Parts: sequence; structure tokens; C-alpha cells
Amino acid sequence: MAAVTKSSAQSGKRQSPQELIEAREAKKRLTEATQKYGRGKAVRLKAIKDKKLRGNLQAVEDRYQTAALRAKDAEILLENDAGFLEAEGELERTYKVRQDEIKDNVGIEVAKKGFELKLEELGPYRADYTRNGKNLLLAGRKGHIATMDWRAGKLGCELQLGETVWDAKWLHNNQFFAVAQKKNVYIYDHAGVELHCLNKHIEAKYLEFLPYHFLLASAANSGFLKYTDTSTGQLVAELPTRLGSPTSLCQNPWNAVLHVGHQNGTVSLWSPNSQTALVKALVHRGPVRSMAIDRQGRYMVSTGQDMRMNVWDIRALKQVHSYSCYQPGSSVSISDRGLTAVGWGTQVSVWKGLFDAAAANEEKVQSPYMAWGGDGQRIENVRWCPYEDALGISHDKGFASIIVPGAGEPNFDAMEVNPYETTKQRQEAEVKALLNKLQPEMISLNPDFIGKIDQISEKKLREEREEDRKPEDAIEKLKNRGRGRNSALRKYLRKKGKTNIIDEKRLKAEALQKERSSRQNDALAQEREQLGPALARFASKKDL
Repeated sequence: MAAVTKSSAQSGKRQSPQELIEAREAKKRLTEATQKYGRGKAVRLKAIKDKKLRGNLQAVEDRYQTAALRAKDAEILLENDAGFLEAEGELERTYKVRQDEIKDNVGIEVAKKGFELKLEELGPYRADYTRNGKNLLLAGRKGHIATMDWRAGKLGCELQLGETVWDAKWLHNNQFFAVAQKKNVYIYDHAGVELHCLNKHIEAKYLEFLPYHFLLASAANSGFLKYTDTSTGQLVAELPTRLGSPTSLCQNPWNAVLHVGHQNGTVSLWSPNSQTALVKALVHRGPVRSMAIDRQGRYMVSTGQDMRMNVWDIRALKQVHSYSCYQPGSSVSISDRGLTAVGWGTQVSVWKGLFDAAAANEEKVQSPYMAWGGDGQRIENVRWCPYEDALGISHDKGFASIIVPGAGEPNFDAMEVNPYETTKQRQEAEVKALLNKLQPEMISLNPDFIGKIDQISEKKLREEREEDRKPEDAIEKLKNRGRGRNSALRKYLRKKGKTNIIDEKRLKAEALQKERSSRQNDALAQEREQLGPALARFASKKDL
């Protein structure tokens, strides 16, 4: 019963027990690497008849397997691990741990990540981090804008716009940011200099930036969703949602599809390639207050006016779990490691294991992981700092940064996003991002369709084209060629007359011939009547 490899099968020798064990271990290792780092299902090579194409695809699949194995082997180089708070006994709860207790038990540099800014006059504030988590952007409702390197505590720029500000968003790096002001959307540089006024984005309420497509999207009070390419300045799409003023906006980082929340409790999914929503789902029994989607694009967490927090499986478009809130959740955010922060009223709750319970079809999580607030500061929005165990909370009296152990990704890819990049590295990364910019046409619900082979055979495509094409009518084709004694119609009737089979085509041709004959006879009688009795005998039939 021993398995035989390709080389041993050719030589006719069986494998030794040691070789069998090594083969099983290699197969197990390949399966684990493919599940974690693979690129989906492999191509069915047996169904491809072209030898050259089959060989090329086999080489591609081998390269994919090699890359997955190397990524699995590289895990030994990931020295940093993510650690969470753990209760020592059954009666202890991690959400009762206060921030001052955490700061007393962590290093000095980590303790500096927890701070609070008191800005009581120009709030409430909205906050946003850059993709590498190095810079922080604060936007007050009454026109106060500030950027800072929050790790070093260094202020970048500070503006007082003197008008209402609804939202603010960093663009592809820390050199530019967009602000949704009372009438239009404006773009500023890192020094606070106004660069552009996007006058097509009128009364924008929410902003989102797609980093791989260089698209700035805004949802306006009029119900329009607009996309602008920030690298060229062109308006890419202008989509009417037809559901009134939006109540929330977020993007799916997996496929760049935008999720828009509405007053009637529905969430609509949008792409710049379609004038209608890709999907519409009834998520809440009231207005949708906020939404967030995990990095893999599998689950969406939403809060509504009905004081519920729902976890949805986007792939199956079904609700997995539902949690109750004491007040409507004003903001939701999901960290790199899957922790979910929900701001409701004056408090923030951090939940752990929501998606693990949903994936395993287990019961919902009973209690939150951590909690903060209750001091009379109404929460405006919450944002996780990328690659850091820090949660930014903006409220009506300023901004607070709290330490949440285990929230950030400890092992980052410096080729993708570098939290410690220099000026030269930032400039090179910007050029590479522009060269690798994706087109808006590539945004769809399934981003894996790019680069795949259409396995539908040519014969199947030809049959589908033949089905769509109307069948040609032989009699209609002969209509305009039926003149004279030796016309195509007469030849057709003479040819068909040799058989005793009477079909629909023959009856149609005979009816057409009778019609022609009667028309010719009528024309001949009319001509004889015009010529009179003396000249009527010179009248002749006309080919009609």
C-alpha cells in the first residue's frame, strides 16, 4: 500500500518509510501554505487540450506553490507577536482595566501613545490617520484643522477656515489632505496651503479615499456619490443614489467598493462603473449611523438608530450576529487584528472575536474586550491607528488616544506601507504608486476576476452568438429577387415542387407568388383600359 512517487514509479522501486513520512510532511506543509498564502483554486489543467497553454499554466501554478511555501517559511522571521489582555481568574473582566493601569505596566515609549487633547471650543472633531499611521489629521466642525506627527508630538499645520467642516481625509500620503467644507471640497498640502477647489463636489458630507486607484469619493446631501481622480483632477463618475441624504460612508479595502448608509436603514454598494447600486441590503430598522469593514472584505459591522450593532457576512449577504447598544452607535472602526471599536453616546466599547465567532458559527461574544469614556464627552468618531496598539477617539471636547493591547499588526510589509519611511522613501513610494495605479474600471465585487482565464470554449460562445442572432428567412431573402419568368422565387417553387412535402416555407412562397400574379394582372387590366379597345391587344405584362 506504499505510495510511489514519479521518480520511483519510473524506476519501479517503492519508497522507504522515511521517504513516505517526508512526502506526507511536504504535502501537509504545502496544504497549509496554500490555504494561508494561496491564490484561490488552481486551474484545471486536464480540461485544457492545448499542450503549450497547459505547460505555461503548469509553470505558473508551480510558481504560485513555490511563493506560498516561501511565505510560509518566512514566518520564522516574524519576531513580533500580538499580545492581548488576559484575565487571571474567571471573575476578572478585561473591560474593567483602566488606562492609567495599562500605562503603569507598559514601557515608556508605549505609554506615550496614550494622551488627550482638550479642544473644547471648536468641536466636535473628526480624526483620520495616514496609511502608515505616522500622522494625525483633526477637523473641528467649526472650521479648525490641524495636522501633527502624533508620535513625536510635533504640530504640522493649523488652519482656521471660518466655516462648517463636515469631514477630512488624508490622501495617498501625509503631503495632501482633503476637507469637506460647507459648500465644496478643498485639497490642502502639508503646510496648509490651499491647492484645489473641487467645485463639482457640492455640500459633501462624507469623504473616502481609494489609495490604489487615487480616487477621492464624496457623498453629498443631495444624494450624489462622486469620484474624482486626484492624480489628474478629472471627475470620474457622478452617481445618484436616489435614497436621499446619506447617513454614513465607508469603503471595502478588499475590492474598493463603497458602502453608503441611508435614512431608511438600507446599505447600498457602489462602483464607479455602474449607475445603479451593485447591491442593496436592509441592515437596520432605522437610519444607518456608521459602518466598517475588515481588511479581508468578509464582514461588515454597522450601527443604526435602532440601537443595534449588526455583524454581516458580505460574501453571503446575510446577518450573522446582532448586539444591542444602550444608545445609537455614532462610529465603528475595525483594527488590523480584527478588534472592533464602537462609539455610542459618551462611551467606547472594544469587541474582540466578533468575526471568529461568526466564522465558526458559534454564539455571539458575551462581553466587550475593553471600555473607555463615560465622562460626558460625546463621541463623534473612532479610528484605529494602523500598525499601532492605539485607538483615536474624537469627541465634542477634543481628541483622546488610548492604548489597546493587541490591536495593531506587529509585522508590517515595508514595501507596501512603511511606518518609519524617510523622505526619499516616501518620494519613491509615491512614484511607484502612480505607476501601478489601478483604473476605475477594475472596481467590482469580485476583484479576483482580473488575470483569470475564461474557460468557456469557443464552441459554446459561438452557440450563444447564434442563439442571439435571428434566423434568416429564405423567403424574405427572395422577395426582392422575384422578377421575371426565371426569377429566384420561381426556381425555388419549381425545385420544391418536385417533392410531396408541404412545409411552412413552401406555403409562404406560394402565397407570395399568388400576390405577385394578382398584382401583375391588375396592372395589365388597368393598362388595357387606358389604351382603349383598339390598342389593348398591344399591352404586355410588366415585371412587378
